[in-house]
Amino acid sequence: MRRIKLGADERFEASQIKRTGAFNADALISATQIVERVREGGDAGLRELTEKFDGIKLEQIRVSQDAIDASIKKVDPDTLEALKHAARQIREFHERQIQQSWFYAREDGAIVGAKVTPLDTVGIYVPGGRALYPSSVLMNALPAKVAGVKRIVCATPPTKSGDVDAAILAACKLSGVDEVYTIGGAQAIAALAYGTESVPKVDKITGPGNAYVAAAKKIVSGDVGIDMIAGPSEVCVVADSSAPAKLVAIDLMAQAEHDPLAASYLVCESESYADEVLSAIEEHLGHSTRADITKTSLDEQGLIVIVNDMEQAIQVVNVIAPEHLEMHVADAMGYVGEIENAGAIFLGPWTPEAVGDYVAGPNHTLPTGGTARYASPLSVDEFVKKSSIIEYSARALANDATSIMRIAMHEGLWAHAQSVALRMGAMDVSDLFGKKAEASTIECAEKE
Repeated sequence: MRRIKLGADERFEASQIKRTGAFNADALISATQIVERVREGGDAGLRELTEKFDGIKLEQIRVSQDAIDASIKKVDPDTLEALKHAARQIREFHERQIQQSWFYAREDGAIVGAKVTPLDTVGIYVPGGRALYPSSVLMNALPAKVAGVKRIVCATPPTKSGDVDAAILAACKLSGVDEVYTIGGAQAIAALAYGTESVPKVDKITGPGNAYVAAAKKIVSGDVGIDMIAGPSEVCVVADSSAPAKLVAIDLMAQAEHDPLAASYLVCESESYADEVLSAIEEHLGHSTRADITKTSLDEQGLIVIVNDMEQAIQVVNVIAPEHLEMHVADAMGYVGEIENAGAIFLGPWTPEAVGDYVAGPNHTLPTGGTARYASPLSVDEFVKKSSIIEYSARALANDATSIMRIAMHEGLWAHAQSVALRMGAMDVSDLFGKKAEASTIECAEKE
């Protein structure tokens, strides 16, 4: 892992982070071609691309309901119970995010407010490359279900046998997914965005994916809603002397084993502690089932920042703006108020990132690549839209008429101003705002 030692008064800068973007130019070019092939070819394009990239000749693009129902029996009972446990707690957390429509009446009779309406159709993408992610089904489908989305469809790549993983199908059934399609990559994003003979066009697409999926989401954004363009996953662990090095080491590895491009950051107060963590990593690697991926990630994307105190550590955290932040420090809760930029914050020695990935309840779809500076975790809000409600009385319009007309005339929008002037009894807004307009005329409009 690369190492930086900060001076006592030195500030950490964003330029000291070597982040990998969500996608590169090559991925964007390839994704553009894939998206166009699906838009033009529909199901035929999907079959062609699935055979090309996954080596599977698709007979049925949609998974049958019988196969989804049967998946429950194919999953190990203990794993199924774990998924049910996670689903309960994820649902419970997201139910607290529900917003109601609201209105209020002003004294002049105007009524204003907002109407909250669930989206009609949502597509969730569940990756299936280096690993299988039934947890991603729960984290994307359950907030949509809680929000009241009418139709939830899932797209996920086929396994080598051409099927969909039983645990992913079981998670779909547990979380109320209505339809499942055996398609992956940029071609799945295109199918969800524009529709094919078999796949419905959706209103919004959520869910993580590789560089080609991220590029495809960027391409279709605007034609369809998206949650975010997610880059490689990342964790920042802040550790003081109270944190056992072996726990900090395994938590860094838990992020690194996702992907060679995953980023792991350690912020600590001494060179000797950093050395302890690195030694513990070497020991853990001997037992890892994903040692090659983990080591590549830590060697190429890992960073250790040596700070002088916790004030400097928090400054580093706020610059990194990590997707996941673990505070392995004494009185971890006491620092929450100072943390400005982080997707999810894990406090204390008993809270590894894994609890948030699977069962704690908060969503594990989080802003990456420093976007926690302005972005938030996936939530129920992503699956609703809001409409402003406005109803004016005659008195309310009279109160606001002059302000409306003055602003409209300043912007050169005559019809805007005239639409108010007519309601105020003037034949033409120029009668009120022309060069020869009398003050009494304006006052009359204000009193109507």
